[in-house]
Amino acid sequence: MTATNYIYFSDLLGTMLFAISGAMAANRRKIDIFGATFTGFVTAIGGGSLRDFCLNLRPIWVDDGNYLIAILIGVFLAAILNDQLDKFSRTLTLFDAMGIAFFTIVGLQKSLMYESSIIAAVILGMFSAVMGGVIRDTLMNETPLIFRKEIYATACLSGAILFVCLAYFGVDKGINAFISALLVFMVRILAVKYRFSLPIIGG
Repeated sequence: MTATNYIYFSDLLGTMLFAISGAMAANRRKIDIFGATFTGFVTAIGGGSLRDFCLNLRPIWVDDGNYLIAILIGVFLAAILNDQLDKFSRTLTLFDAMGIAFFTIVGLQKSLMYESSIIAAVILGMFSAVMGGVIRDTLMNETPLIFRKEIYATACLSGAILFVCLAYFGVDKGINAFISALLVFMVRILAVKYRFSLPIIGG
């Protein structure tokens, strides 16, 4: 599998995971199927669309129907498995953590492919990951996670920085992507489990 194909399929998987996350958030608020689908859609495409705009690209989901299919699959899974998934209090966090892990690394790699500077690519990787959740939380009338003291965007930055460092030392791209995405996922999950947080200015 070429690097381009790897990024493509990872992006599709991340899109589906974020669609599940968005639809589950809507389901918990007892929103109807249209509202859940809409929430899943904007959660899934929000971060990637912002990244593509910053890279002066047409958002990929506009031209590639596979992204819409991935979103519909995610919404469908959230609908038919909602009762089972909702039994686990941290299921939404789990899917969200997987989503930000994939989107961070995919966003970073795509930004580097289009010759962004390393610092800009790291930031765009973070934006790719967190903006879908910001839109989801805003629609649910909740304070977005990045504005709370939870470790969220910091987890994305840690994985993006690790990817850049490992790439500098010549680590295989596939292995690098897996390790870096795993770091994002583990930092986020451990932060939730053990209530790690960043200090509050003035507090």
